[in-house]
Amino acid sequence: MFRYILRRVLLAIPTLFGLLALTFFMIRVVPADPATALAGDSATPSQIAEIRRQYGFDRPLHEQFVIYLGQAARFDFGESAYSRRPVVLDIKQRLPATMELTMAALMLATVLGIPLGTIAAVYHNRWPDMLLRVFSIGGVAIASFWFAIELQLLFSMQLDWMPLRGRLSSGLKPPATLTGFFLLDSLLTGRFDAFRDALRHLVLPAVTLSLGGIGTISRFTRAGVLDTLQKDFVVYARAQGVPSHILIWKFVLRNSVVAAITQIGLLFGWLISGAVVVETIFDWPGIGFYTVQAILTADYKVMLAVTLLIGVIYAGVNILVDLVHALFDPRLREQL
Repeated sequence: MFRYILRRVLLAIPTLFGLLALTFFMIRVVPADPATALAGDSATPSQIAEIRRQYGFDRPLHEQFVIYLGQAARFDFGESAYSRRPVVLDIKQRLPATMELTMAALMLATVLGIPLGTIAAVYHNRWPDMLLRVFSIGGVAIASFWFAIELQLLFSMQLDWMPLRGRLSSGLKPPATLTGFFLLDSLLTGRFDAFRDALRHLVLPAVTLSLGGIGTISRFTRAGVLDTLQKDFVVYARAQGVPSHILIWKFVLRNSVVAAITQIGLLFGWLISGAVVVETIFDWPGIGFYTVQAILTADYKVMLAVTLLIGVIYAGVNILVDLVHALFDPRLREQL
């Protein structure tokens, strides 16, 4: 097991290097001068030239890339032009908000997607299946920014059931920082008022972010269950009189969720990158909102650091998914 994990980590290093190189050179192709962004609108040409020399922007592109690789290896991503603080500090402060939103959306997508996909397979080509197929396709096709705005208009502005934006109501003191997750920190410190308020703020962004995930997981679960229902052991179990609900939820589903588990793992990374739009609309103080501000200010250091972070998360989740597969399939356990 340890050798397998070590091998996968070593194989992920070239992928992360390629991702970092591609992002670095693509950002530099964009006609925006990072020295001008750092200097500000009122800077003189001499001040811009000094900043360009100070940060090494006047050096050849390949030299800048080598220097940046050395800095990234030391987790030194420099100072953000947007916040004027170290990028690592900004990411450390904002990452828990994004992780809390992403994990809530993924949990919601899993809890709803797997049962819906199973029901669609059991009622194959009947009205529940048709309805759920339309829902799954719509969940993938609907633009998240449009869906987020519609939720805000209905539940926040017209019905006044949910907060419009933010992570916590203004005037309410945040819970003591233990993990950075407001829901968990509120429970650990006994701040149930903060827990209720943070949960209300989390509902609409999590529902928006989970919509595409629900459609994806339900489609893969449906396909897996339909395939398993054709297996000989299912026919034999039915002939033995095993009740349908026990057969489906205890035996069929366990042999059908391998593909869905893969998608759940991939969705985790996709949701983090997709949080850029959702966090901007709901003014959620996470990595996504931070990245948008970095793009608007041509803050390439933040963009590179966030890209590398998402790549590392993708690689780690892929390894974790393979390990979870081994728990469900003993045949895979022997190959690790």
